[in-house]
Amino acid sequence: MAKPPRTRASRLDPPIDCEPRPFTLLGRTALVTGSSKGLGKAIAFALARAGAKVALNFCHGEAAAAATFAELEGRGFEGGLFRADATDERQTSRLCREVEKQLGPIDILVVNATPAQPQRPIDQYDWAFHQQMLDFFVKSPFLLTRAVLPGMKQRRCGRIVNIGSEVFRRGVPNFSAYVAAKGAQTGWTRSMAQELAPWQITVNIVSPGWIPVERHRDDPESQKQAYLAQVPMQRWGVPADVGGAVAFLASDAAAFVTGQDLAVNGGVTVG
Repeated sequence: MAKPPRTRASRLDPPIDCEPRPFTLLGRTALVTGSSKGLGKAIAFALARAGAKVALNFCHGEAAAAATFAELEGRGFEGGLFRADATDERQTSRLCREVEKQLGPIDILVVNATPAQPQRPIDQYDWAFHQQMLDFFVKSPFLLTRAVLPGMKQRRCGRIVNIGSEVFRRGVPNFSAYVAAKGAQTGWTRSMAQELAPWQITVNIVSPGWIPVERHRDDPESQKQAYLAQVPMQRWGVPADVGGAVAFLASDAAAFVTGQDLAVNGGVTVG
């Protein structure tokens, strides 16, 4: 059988596969704070699956962190394990230096570390509790961004993703310290997106709904069912849902997306 004639490609046609795959993170280095378990772990593994070298960070729970890192390596992913308090200026500066020395320049920063989040009425709070929330959700993004920014500006490329919460949109009661800090984090994200856009650095926030992880193990079943009844998709979110959203924002597919608050909650805050 005669072969079909070959057509000559136009000089304007791009070569096959000349464009980068938009969701690949090959050649990129990501730092995810608070990534030894829960949502942070899922985010770290999502970035690793997309090809990034991932710096896992923890402050407490060394055994759990070591197990997570062993799992990361066991799956054939490349990364490192780094201990640091994400709210401490000296430790965050050291953390970023060590990550860059071991894994290369930080291209992707995911600010995820969080303290305990008990729900209490305002008369049971003191300022130290409020300050802790602000340290994690305002001070930590500031310190980490300041540490990675010189390199990102020099390369004219970078991805900063804060992990927020739907509570700011919902105004959840008996949660005022957490809600206020998350609101400040959202405002900071929007301002930084404007400020860093000229360097092609995107700054976004991913706001999960209630996605049960290890720390929700003992939450009352009645509260869980009441929340689930509000979810239009009629299912629980899983950590991988958040990981996928972060991987998108970290990729070239989201190069023109900045200053956005992406809710990952099955539609709870629609409208």
